[in-house]
Amino acid sequence: MPLPVMAAAALAGRLLLAALFLHEAWSKLAGYSAALAYMQAFGVPGQLLPLAIALECGLLILCGYHTRAAALLLAGFCLATAVLFHSKFGDRNQLLHFEKDLAIAGGLLLLFAHGGGAWALDAVGLLGLRRRESAVKAGTQAAPHLLTPGP
Repeated sequence: MPLPVMAAAALAGRLLLAALFLHEAWSKLAGYSAALAYMQAFGVPGQLLPLAIALECGLLILCGYHTRAAALLLAGFCLATAVLFHSKFGDRNQLLHFEKDLAIAGGLLLLFAHGGGAWALDAVGLLGLRRRESAVKAGTQAAPHLLTPGP
């Protein structure tokens, strides 16, 4: 059984990661034309403005629902952002943003690998209920590992 401090740390990590993406999605919505112009200045088509990815995946991570898939999508988004927008390493600011995007992608890959934790909807939602039902049908002695919530 996971320790409460580990579950709390996973929740805090999800909240901090989600806050970044939700804030950025809101900023892009509020300044849509500026965000569009910024992307086009780098040769990226405006149709790729990734509002939906940042907003939807940020909400999923916040709630801990489909956490692994959302984390993997956002990790890819961070890697693409680093390469497309922050590759002028002679500019210290661009290098810092490149490294920041890589670090965030690393944290998201850890979230992908380990899941959202015990206090995520993934752990207590339908998947958790199905695991418990299967364990009860099979007998708790046959599958005790199914009684613990999964990540």
